[in-house]
Amino acid sequence: MFDVSVVPAAARAVSTYSDQAVQLGLRLLGALLVLLLGMWMARRLAGFAQAALGRANLDSTLSGFLRNLIYGVLVVLLVVTALGVLGVPSAPLVAALGTAGLAIGLALQGSLSNLAWGVLLVLFRPFRVGDYVSAGGTEGTVQSINLMHTQLILPDNREAILPNAKIGGDAIVNFNRRGTRRFELKLGIAYRDDAERVMATIMQLMAADPRILKDPAPGVWIEGLSVQTVNLVLRGWTFVSDGWDAQTDLLHAIKRRIDARQISVPVGPTEITLVPGSALGGIVGNKDESAHHT
Repeated sequence: MFDVSVVPAAARAVSTYSDQAVQLGLRLLGALLVLLLGMWMARRLAGFAQAALGRANLDSTLSGFLRNLIYGVLVVLLVVTALGVLGVPSAPLVAALGTAGLAIGLALQGSLSNLAWGVLLVLFRPFRVGDYVSAGGTEGTVQSINLMHTQLILPDNREAILPNAKIGGDAIVNFNRRGTRRFELKLGIAYRDDAERVMATIMQLMAADPRILKDPAPGVWIEGLSVQTVNLVLRGWTFVSDGWDAQTDLLHAIKRRIDARQISVPVGPTEITLVPGSALGGIVGNKDESAHHT
C-alpha cells in the first residue's frame, strides 16, 4: 500500500532542488553577463587609454604595451568578480593569484628587469631611433627600441642587441641630442716654429671648411710646453653628421702643410747601442761595456 505521507517530503525536496537549480542558473547567467559586459568595457577602456596615450605623443610600443597591461588587469578582475557571483570565495583565489604572481616574478626576474627598463627608456626617451649613442659600454646608432632589448648598429655595420637592464644600469651618452658636437685635436710643433703663424695657418684651414661652424667659433691654443714640442689644442664645432669627416679632412690638410714644410713636427731621438766587437746595430745587455750614440 502506498504511503501518502512521503508525498509532501518529496514535493519539498523537488521544490528545494528546483530553487537551487534556479539560483544556480541565475548565478551562471549573472556571471556570464558580468564576463560579457566586462570584456566589452575592458576593450573599450583599453582602447580609450591607448588613444589618450597616443595623443600624448607616447611611443607606440609603450602605448600598445600599456593597453595590453590594462586589458589584462581588467580581465583578471572580471574573472574574480564572475567567480564571486557564482559563489566562489574570492579571498583564496586572490591569495592564489598573488602567490602565482610572486613565483612567476622570481622566475622571470631578469626579464622583468629588462621590461621595466624598457618602459622607462620608452617613457623618458634618453635616445631615439637614429641617434648615435654610447650605452651599456657599446657605441652605435639606435636601430630599434623594444620593451626587452635595444638594437644598435655599430660603426663597422655589426649589429648589437643590448638588454634594456644593461643600458639602464650604465651611463648613456647621446651624441645627437644637442644637434652639434665639439671635436678636439692635439698637435705638437717644434720650438723653432713660429707658434702664432702655425696657429693662424690652422685657423685658416678650419675657416675654409664649411662644415666647421662659425658659431661657436673654432680656436687654437697653446696647451702646454713639453721637452721637445709646443703642444697645441684645436677645437671646433660641427653638426653631428659632419663631425668625423670634418676631423679627418682637417688632419689631412694639416699633414699636407707639414709635408710642405710650413709646420715642423719634431721626431724624438733614436738611441743606437754599439757593442764592442760586434756588428753595428748590435744590442747589448750590459750598459757599462757599451758606448751610446744618438
